[in-house]
Amino acid sequence: MDQRSESMEVIVVGGGIGGMSAALSLHAAGIGAQVYEAAPQIAAMGLGIHLQPNAVRELSELGLAEALDSQAVAIQELAFYSKRGQRIWSEPRGREAGYHWPQYAINRGTLQVILLEAARARLGAGRIHTGHRLASFEQDETGVTAHFVDSVTGAALPPVRGDVLVAADGLHSVVRKHFYPDQPLRYGGQLMWRSAVSAAPFLGGSTMIIAGHRNQKLVCYPMRNQADGTVILNWIAELGQSGDGPPREEWNQKVDRSKFSGAFDAWTFDWLDVPALMKAGAEVFEFPKVDRDPVPQWTFGRVTLLGDAAHPMHPVGSQAGSQAVVDGRVLAHHLAATRDRPQEGLLRYEAERLPPMRDIALQNRTLGPELVMEIVEERAPNGFAHIHDVLSAEDLQERADAFKRLAGFAVESLNNRPSYSVARP
Repeated sequence: MDQRSESMEVIVVGGGIGGMSAALSLHAAGIGAQVYEAAPQIAAMGLGIHLQPNAVRELSELGLAEALDSQAVAIQELAFYSKRGQRIWSEPRGREAGYHWPQYAINRGTLQVILLEAARARLGAGRIHTGHRLASFEQDETGVTAHFVDSVTGAALPPVRGDVLVAADGLHSVVRKHFYPDQPLRYGGQLMWRSAVSAAPFLGGSTMIIAGHRNQKLVCYPMRNQADGTVILNWIAELGQSGDGPPREEWNQKVDRSKFSGAFDAWTFDWLDVPALMKAGAEVFEFPKVDRDPVPQWTFGRVTLLGDAAHPMHPVGSQAGSQAVVDGRVLAHHLAATRDRPQEGLLRYEAERLPPMRDIALQNRTLGPELVMEIVEERAPNGFAHIHDVLSAEDLQERADAFKRLAGFAVESLNNRPSYSVARP
């Protein structure tokens, strides 16, 4: 056995979904990983997130299928509606669409705990470090040295040495800023508000809906089934904003729902009462629609970017979290194939993942599959007798299929793609 490959150590900066799933993928490939998270503790925080079949496949191959299935909702349909509640387009999702894996909606905090518990059990609790904020790093011919400070006190912590550093430190990545110091957030022009509420299921209890258009939109889906037959619904309201002032960057700013709910007062549909939904929600959180311009390079010697640090994108098509999971699996696959040449493995990872992630991020600015709602708003703002008077069935189908191909989860290609799993040495 190659002793050098056996002792490979990867420093994973960031303990979110991308970082934790990357650590699990590296461990499964027989590569050591240490996770360094800036938060003092990793808690079950957040609202809903979607895991597309491409991500569910990877998490299932990591042995997490049962945990996901017990705490998530398998989404079987995606449906687009106009602002008048008229159905524009719907399509089956997950196993209903022919995938070998489901599509899940789950509370982000619940998913975080699933990943954390698996990482502690497999890597060892001593390899998950909280309260470590990355201050700087340097690399040489044999490895990378990372310098952290205590997130609470600011005191310097002992330096950490590894063969590779993976930056999974999110939208405000310290590592990305090191290589791209002058790349500001790009504001998409919309503010979003989200909350969760216990309610009766709608449209069969396994449907995700997107209604409205770019500057007046609602996303709603169940993310947890409850014993009494109700569900926990996650909802996101979105409105366009005038002006182009600097966007706020906080995802946890609490606001009063009166700031936006009036725009949805008329949205009482026979399949969902939106005003009642918004009144029933608990805390409401506001955040801007932001991303950053794609970059030409993720890998710099023994350092690479992953997840939102690599490809921050607008939340269109439920892609960000899912693609971060796939990133980690591809990264581990290529590092395992080049165990004594980690720089080559990182470049292979970048070559496979950067081009499609760049394309998705750019297409998400043009709304991706949600463009059909924009077309309906432009062509039939007062409603339609039949959707095919506005958009043909062929056009609707092609737009949906094109996005799946771009995002790497077209049914046949995903079902037939070889696994990224590798045998441990």
